[in-house]
Amino acid sequence: MICLVVYLFIINIITFIYMGLDKRKAKKHSFRIPEKVLLTLSFLGGSLGTLIAMHCFHHKTQKTIFKVGVPLLLIINIFMIIFICSYFH
Repeated sequence: MICLVVYLFIINIITFIYMGLDKRKAKKHSFRIPEKVLLTLSFLGGSLGTLIAMHCFHHKTQKTIFKVGVPLLLIINIFMIIFICSYFH
């Protein structure tokens, strides 16, 4: 159980950082982090970090895939966590 908490903390921090880096790169017109990478991190448990970063950095907030997809991924992540916790408890 503690491993799950540590994993979720780390994946969300990483996702938050990647979103911040992508926003900085966008401002500098530099090489960007692919949306596929950001969405994959969200799917792997980092959806809360993505959602927080979207609001903190005002990044990807107009993109439908992020505006709709990330909250859906958060719901999926929550159900996956509940399932894992109930299965291994």
